[in-house]
Amino acid sequence: MQRRDVLKLGLASGLAGLSSFSSDFSSGVHAEEKKLLKDASYNQLPQWRGFNLLEKSNGRNARLVEDDFRWISDFGFNFVRLPMDYRTWIKDNDWHKIDEKVIEEIVDEAIRFGEKYGIHVNINFHRAPGYTVTRPAEPKKVWTDTEALDVCLLHWQTFAKRYKGISNDLVSFNLFNEPDRIEPILDQCVAVHKALIKGIREEDPNRLIICDGYEWGTKPFTDLVDQKVAQATRGYIPSQISFHKSKTFPVPTWPLILGNGLLYSDTKGGVKKEFRGALVISGLFPNQTKLRMKVDTVSNATKFVVLADGKTIFEHQFKPAAGEGEWKTVVFRKEWNIYQNIYDRDYETTIPAGTQKLEFRATQGDWLTLKQIAVWSENLKKETAVNLYSNGQLPPPKFQYRESEQNAEFVGSDIIKDKTWLRNHLEPWKKLQEQGCGVMVGEFGTFASCPHDVVLSWMSDCLANWREAGWGYALWEFRGGMGVMDSQRPDVDYENFHGHKLDRKMLKLLQGNS
Repeated sequence: MQRRDVLKLGLASGLAGLSSFSSDFSSGVHAEEKKLLKDASYNQLPQWRGFNLLEKSNGRNARLVEDDFRWISDFGFNFVRLPMDYRTWIKDNDWHKIDEKVIEEIVDEAIRFGEKYGIHVNINFHRAPGYTVTRPAEPKKVWTDTEALDVCLLHWQTFAKRYKGISNDLVSFNLFNEPDRIEPILDQCVAVHKALIKGIREEDPNRLIICDGYEWGTKPFTDLVDQKVAQATRGYIPSQISFHKSKTFPVPTWPLILGNGLLYSDTKGGVKKEFRGALVISGLFPNQTKLRMKVDTVSNATKFVVLADGKTIFEHQFKPAAGEGEWKTVVFRKEWNIYQNIYDRDYETTIPAGTQKLEFRATQGDWLTLKQIAVWSENLKKETAVNLYSNGQLPPPKFQYRESEQNAEFVGSDIIKDKTWLRNHLEPWKKLQEQGCGVMVGEFGTFASCPHDVVLSWMSDCLANWREAGWGYALWEFRGGMGVMDSQRPDVDYENFHGHKLDRKMLKLLQGNS
């Protein structure tokens, strides 16, 4: 009897006793939730909830931690995704040589933990032979290179042979991590997926396979519907929230109010009149108030002014050029023989008491872009900001600034990103689901630099939409920057948990106990 047959027997006997582990769940796990581990099929995925575990991801090669499985189970979750790097299980850096002893250490152990604690294990090739979204790039591309495809097939068939017959309630395969910009070769990419699906099923006809969508998991593979595979999307929109970096991105809010911050000068030729003019903020400012503006890009020599009820309160002549200056990055546009430097810099002025209307204008030269406008409230002791983007086909927006004893806000914009906006982005995936394809959210989360209250508000809307759709989800990390433990967020009141720092508020949201 081969070793994998022994493993199958052990797992099969253990599965019969899974219910005994259910009684150990704590933190509000209900009877109906205990069933979510069962009945996994390509056309009806369970509403899994869990985390990605990164011990074997992107060059890492640490052991999986049994306590992670125990705590994930105790918290009431039932799913882990293992985004793995194939380089950890090859011999002598030769991708043709697979060391099954390493696979045993990695995945057999994970499946045993999964069996022990009632957790589904999703095996993902985050770096597959011939494909990765990380750096360094693979030397050969699986979408276009025959050898890379053959090797990738070899690896997946090795896993398929090893885990043949193990219940889909316990194990599934996730072929690639969110294929990136493949539109020019979409047909080839689909063909590669079909070849791997066929190869896996030659070894294990019943294995549950989940394919990430392309364009970084945002678009479903409609051409794979007939392959009887489930698909996974992502929960990283909008990027202003999920990928906020404190030093480079404006501090976001949620809901996210955006306006067009591209200001053409009054004298700019070749631009429709309605696209020129002032960005306007109306509202009563009874007290003298600090105003902050983040200027992003300036094209050629451009003069910028701010008016309060028609009177200039700020003006600055921008003169992008070569070498060092106010700007952060020099950008020379050879085709026009001009500089369009990136300033990414704050400028401040004071709004006079009694002001009712602010105007932001480029009065001479070419154009500039504003990234953010922020008003300081002395009563609230905080700054309220509106984030801006660039769109040459829209006029500058008109906002209203409102302040009460409890809150301050900007109203009116080109775009409001909120719960409804998030839900609308799910439509292509809901249509896929209607065609008989199971759907889940394989990854989501935010960088630790995003304000915690913003993260929780955004996450609450994401989770509500996914639960409404009947989809499972997995946070990108359990422990680490995007996780519920040891995230090192500067604005979280952490709870000590077995020597780790637990973000209890985020955990409750994920549990559905908010």
